[in-house]
Amino acid sequence: VTHWCNREFCVGSDQTDWEWEDFSGAELVCVTAVCVLLLALGIAGNMLTILVVWLRPHLRSTTYLYLSSMAVSDLLILLLMPLDLYYKLWRFRPWDLGDALCKLSVFISESCTYSSILHITALSLERYLAVCRPLTAKTLVTRTRVRTLIGCLWVVAVISAGPVFAMVGVEELGGGEGESECRCTDYAVSSGLLGAMMWLSNLYFLVPLGILGVVYGLIGRKLWLRPQRSSRDRAQRHTIKMLGMIVLAFVLCWLPFHVGRTLFSLTLGSSADMYYISQYFNLVSFVLFYLSAAVNPILYNTMSARYRHAVRSLLVRMAPGEYWRVGRLIRGGYWDYWLM
Repeated sequence: VTHWCNREFCVGSDQTDWEWEDFSGAELVCVTAVCVLLLALGIAGNMLTILVVWLRPHLRSTTYLYLSSMAVSDLLILLLMPLDLYYKLWRFRPWDLGDALCKLSVFISESCTYSSILHITALSLERYLAVCRPLTAKTLVTRTRVRTLIGCLWVVAVISAGPVFAMVGVEELGGGEGESECRCTDYAVSSGLLGAMMWLSNLYFLVPLGILGVVYGLIGRKLWLRPQRSSRDRAQRHTIKMLGMIVLAFVLCWLPFHVGRTLFSLTLGSSADMYYISQYFNLVSFVLFYLSAAVNPILYNTMSARYRHAVRSLLVRMAPGEYWRVGRLIRGGYWDYWLM
């Protein structure tokens, strides 16, 4: 039984002619090198985002509350990358880490993916209120409410990813000769659970994409028709540009994933040429998935002088007392911040 693993979802088939191993060693080495670079940049960048918001009170605006929570999500995704590289590119069987870790790793990845999408959508809706309905935003959007909303977004993401525990597991292949694999179970395929989760994942992409298109269309119309009467107007335009780049990166990184998964499901049982095309498409989307978790801090640094200044200040002139606060953050004090 061969399968396709594109991040979490595995689609089983009865074909036995093609395998992941058909990618050459050089191709896998190149993909691994790119992913390792993204891992280093992503961990450093997302940690800096969390620390900057934690240690610089002037950056605790509602926008940066969302961005720091997204950084936590992206960081968790990146920390799971070594498992994906080893077990989904180099050696997907046998799986040696047990059924619990198989389920948990997929669940965390799926939860963080949903969480990031929900954060981008909620942040964009907040910016719409700030630009197009400023009086409503002043009364409705507060840091306390945003913290509560962020908590709710995480709860929704975790609940949405819950069926993964029933869908994924370690199964013995090859007639019980020790060829265990972390994959979607036969039950998930036969019961229709896999299909339902694929629909849910696609809706998590398509519905926010539609919302973002409408929201940024209305924001753009409002800003570009309104003269820049104050520094606040210019600041709003700059913030919207930065968020627009984040949304664009989200679309560019995630569209190939959804197209590739759909393409593969449609080509199962078809010609070998179509199968290979879909597999290479999915290999690219594998890299783009981790790029989406690493690119946001780069965009902040490129487009926000305020963020650059805060990072430079953090790295160059960190007060001695803040080293204790960093240690406290690593030990779990970050969550105290959400209660401040």
